[in-house]
Parts: sequence; C-alpha cells; structure tokens
Amino acid sequence: MVTLALTELLGLPVFDSAGPAGRVRELAIAPAEDRARIAVLIVRTKTGDRVLPFSSISSMDGGLRTDSQVSSWPMANGSEGLFLLSRDLLDQQIIDVHGRKVVRVNDVDLSQDTTNKQPVLRVIGVDIGARGAIRRLLKGVFPPAALRTLLHRIPEHPIPWEFVDLIETDPARRVKLKISLDRLARLHPADIADIVEELAPDEREALFETLDEEIAAEALEEVDPKVQKAIVESLPSERAAEIVEEMNPDAAADLLGDLPEERTSEILQEMAPEERQEVSGLLEFPENTAAGRMNTEYLALGVRATVEDAVEALRHFEGGIETVSTIYLVDSRGTLAGAVPLAKLVLASPQQPLLSLTQEPLISCNPSANEKEVAELFDKYNLLTLPVVDENKRLTGVITSDDVISLLRAKL
Repeated sequence: MVTLALTELLGLPVFDSAGPAGRVRELAIAPAEDRARIAVLIVRTKTGDRVLPFSSISSMDGGLRTDSQVSSWPMANGSEGLFLLSRDLLDQQIIDVHGRKVVRVNDVDLSQDTTNKQPVLRVIGVDIGARGAIRRLLKGVFPPAALRTLLHRIPEHPIPWEFVDLIETDPARRVKLKISLDRLARLHPADIADIVEELAPDEREALFETLDEEIAAEALEEVDPKVQKAIVESLPSERAAEIVEEMNPDAAADLLGDLPEERTSEILQEMAPEERQEVSGLLEFPENTAAGRMNTEYLALGVRATVEDAVEALRHFEGGIETVSTIYLVDSRGTLAGAVPLAKLVLASPQQPLLSLTQEPLISCNPSANEKEVAELFDKYNLLTLPVVDENKRLTGVITSDDVISLLRAKL
C-alpha cells in the first residue's frame, strides 16, 4: 500500500488513449456508496471540466492513465451526491474528538492499493499539522524530491478518517455530512462545550441542530452564558424548546431569563406543559437569589420512609445525578424534616428508617437569600446540596454544588 497526499495528486496530468487529456482538479467520494473510496476525478480539459470515474484509471505512474477517451467523459455540470475533497475538506474545520477541540484540515491522506492491476484510492485520514500546511505552501516552489526530504523531518499529525466529524453549514454545498453522534456523544458535556465555543455562530447552530436533545442540553449548560444565549436565539423555537426541556429547570430558567421576553415566550409556548410550568415558576424569581438558583428536581420522601424505599425511588428518579447526593425527608405538609447523605444508604439495612440516618444540623435557606449567603453556607458546612424552604419551612427546591461553582466562576 502506497500513501499519498491529496495536494500531491491535484494538478497531476491525466492521459487518455490518445495522449495528454488534462489535469486533476478534484477528487471526490460518493458518501452514500462508500465513505472512503475515491469515486471520480474532476479533470480540467481544454473543453471544460469533465468527470472521470476512478474505476477507469489503469495506472498512476507519471500521471493518471485511462484507456477511455476524453470526449466520452461527461461534463462536470454539478456534484450532486459527491463530496469534493479539495472544495469540501481542505481548510474546513473539523471536530477532533480525541483532542477535544476544533481543528483545521491542511491536507488529506490517501492510500493507493497496488494489489490489483487496477488502482484503488481511499481516504485514510486528514492532516491537521504543519506537514500538510508546508506541503501546500511549498508545492511548486521546491523540487518534489527536495520537498519530500523536508517534509520527512516534520512530525505527522493525522486524524484517522473514521474519527473525523465534519461540520457542514454552507447551504450552497450539495453535500451535507452530519456530525457523528456516537463519537461526539462519548465526550463529557464540558468538552463538547469547549468545542462549541471554538466554532463560528453558524457552525454552532449546525451542531445543535444535529445533536441528540439530551446531549445538546447537557452541553448547553456548560457553555458560556453569552454563547448559550446566541445559540438558542439562532435555533428555531421548536428545536430550542426540545433542548431546553432536557435542561435542569434552574439552568433552563437562567437561560430563558437572559433572552428577550418575546423570544422566551416563543420557546415556552413550544415546551411540554409540565416542563413549561416548572420553568415558568422559576422565572418569577430574581436570578441572584436562592430561589433563582434552585433546582426543582430533587428526591424527597416521607418521614416514615426506609432505606429500601430510598433505593427504589433512586431507581426511578429522572432528574440530574447531582441532585441525589442528598435525600430529603418531608412530613405530610411538605415541611422539611431531615436530610440523608446518599453515602449512608450503602451501609444501612433495607428496613432501617431514613430518619435514623439524617445528618445534623439540618441546614437550609429561604428563597430570598442572596448568592453570597448561599456560597457561605456551602463553604461553612461543606455542603453538596442546600435545600430552599419557604416561610412555612416547606421544601421548594435545592441548590447543588455545581450551581455554586458556576456562580463563583462568573464572579472571577
């Protein structure tokens, strides 16, 4: 197997049965048929650009040779269904899922299969390092042999083709490759957020149009608030609502509270009734108060509940994992009666009452407590969650440690 670079092939002469026919302008794949194999060449000839099926190439020595005649090659009037490597890939941004960042394509690596008489060319990766950039910069300036010697000293920096996630946003392009959800979804939401913040606005929109709603919501919660706002404002109301519904209610309320009132109303209107009511309730509170920061998804059980009841409730809890580090106990009127650290359940017997496992003192705050008071309580008592109670001591929500970390980061 011989390894070649796309820029080494661009401009090579093409010979038909009668002699010189033109030069290579483009190499293209047909993603619907094979995501890697080169399907056609676009050849610049005296009569215009023509399409030459790569399967008709008989040799690649000293140029590309075919037994067909240039007059039989169809004119390249369009590229429907084709992905043109130079046009659609060089200098484009891609997501490097391993490096957890956005990078730019400097060249494309291809392999030439020489086991058969008829050559087969496949894309094997993209070059995002200096080697590809220098090859393109110095092509035609240095003799080929001297350039190869120079490039040999520069380390390779490839991404295998199967790991490439393409961002395609230009509506004029005839090929639109969606982002590979399986690989992107394996990243931590904070890593996806880092990637999002590196993208141009239209690319962010393209990414959030493609991502699964749950993944999109988790990533959006980690994005800088200004970028959050820009993303949601750019999305159709229905799509924005689908993502906001999957966010933690407190994070969703913070986001919608930063949007223009008309835009917020549009998104709320598209949300499911239950989620809309939950978020709308939180929007009534000032953001810099405990009520404005609290999450209404938490785990609360009756005062007579046992460890077995708690484990069963955990199995069915659909809220965020950060809210279940503490299980709260309430009486028949919803009054906060105790807090049980999740860790205590591990060593307890199934029938042991949760009341016997509560931690003291029982710390809480009122809805109007300011951010400074909330942060001081977390610091003083090393809390993971802080319950928010109304004037009648009824549990109305909880503030989690990640909320406080976000709050403190915003102050830096």
